[in-house]
Amino acid sequence: MRTVLNILNFILGGFITTLGWLFATLISIVLIFTLPLTRSCWEITKLSLLPFGNEAVHVDVLRPDSKSHVMNAGGTFLNLFWLIFFGWWLCLMHISTGIVQCLSIIGIPTGIAHFKIAAIALWPVGRRVVSVEEAQAAREANARRRY
Repeated sequence: MRTVLNILNFILGGFITTLGWLFATLISIVLIFTLPLTRSCWEITKLSLLPFGNEAVHVDVLRPDSKSHVMNAGGTFLNLFWLIFFGWWLCLMHISTGIVQCLSIIGIPTGIAHFKIAAIALWPVGRRVVSVEEAQAAREANARRRY
């Protein structure tokens, strides 16, 4: 079912958002001072191409032992920079694609996926794209560790 939904997403306009993320990735490579954003761009590019079966999870959830306040502060700074220069137009692109996909009954699941990615597009630094099963296992391990 995931494969069918991923193909449907691609046909109904998901390739446009993927091209937008690839463009943002190339810009972050060309501009030297934005190289720290490249990993996040690439991770969300994968999610934009294959939104079903994958999930964006913060690295603190995946590896809670390697939590660093300095890295979190740096990530916040990069996210603010991202929001100003890249995030808003990628978010608008996902929202508009999601609205167009939701106009047809068959495109509603893919439209909802684009709305979820739109929220991630605003603040992507520190997120990794993993399978849904891996994300669930990491959340359960964190819950067991806390309680």
